[in-house]
Amino acid sequence: MRRDNGNVSTNAEANVQHPLSGFELKAVLRESARDKTIFLHGKVSSGSENCNDAVIILEKTPFQMDTVSSLLKNDPELKLQLKNDIYGVYHLSPSPELNEIKTTVICPASEKHIKKYLQQEVYVIHETEDDYKAITLPYIESQSFSIQWVYNILEKKAEAERIVYENPDPTNGFVLIPDFKWNQKQVEDLYLIAICHQRGIRSLRDLTVDHLPLLKNILEEGKEAILKRYSIHGNKLRIYLHYQPSYYHLHVHFTVLGHDAPGSSVERAHLLCDVIQNIESNPQYYKTRTLTFALREDEALLKKFKELRDI
Repeated sequence: MRRDNGNVSTNAEANVQHPLSGFELKAVLRESARDKTIFLHGKVSSGSENCNDAVIILEKTPFQMDTVSSLLKNDPELKLQLKNDIYGVYHLSPSPELNEIKTTVICPASEKHIKKYLQQEVYVIHETEDDYKAITLPYIESQSFSIQWVYNILEKKAEAERIVYENPDPTNGFVLIPDFKWNQKQVEDLYLIAICHQRGIRSLRDLTVDHLPLLKNILEEGKEAILKRYSIHGNKLRIYLHYQPSYYHLHVHFTVLGHDAPGSSVERAHLLCDVIQNIESNPQYYKTRTLTFALREDEALLKKFKELRDI
């Protein structure tokens, strides 16, 4: 299934047209040898004159116990690269069914999508209450950020079969669903997202004491649902919000502590338990607090800060 500006492509639609039909590589946006991931920008054509920009993410999937067993049994062919005493380095070519590459397709991709995955310089911003009111909030309100795909999930128009848990209360409820970055084949890189039903909560900055019941439901019920479904206790989970978020509808990330998930660094992630305690101690905490976050060089919000601040 593909998310692209709120449009959801079903498996049936994918059978009609290959998602990479006529793909032409334009640029390598970024690559990570550590994470075994590469981000590509290209053009996709259906054979007509119309071509769409596309972002393709290729990612080697994590090892699994059963596939490793199949991979190493029956004396697999090994090509010797280096041998020194007890140490040997070989190249092993697995069969196609054991050599899966997770492929994420964003098409049609906007300029914002392309820039999101481009390797760029990063700058730290210390956003005061006044900065938020004068720079960030006007920027958010001036932009057309489509989150129709979020509403599709909440309204069961898409991905309903993937929902792990739901509290249907329109004010204090949420859905818990696997993040598309997780292939759900192993819990070592578990990654789920809790998306609140209530609309109009864009980020941390909007949270007040009125939202504590919602936040506590997400924290406690989310942990219970993950324990029941995946047998992972809450003390092994990293539960946090992003600021700035990647989309402006309140959502909470659930990852296992052993997984170095994107966006879990200190300049972006805020632990949900800390958020709850901060609001309990000061109902206006996130409306008045200076918040620190990082922005990439080509992001429009950074340009706004540069116009009004000495950065």
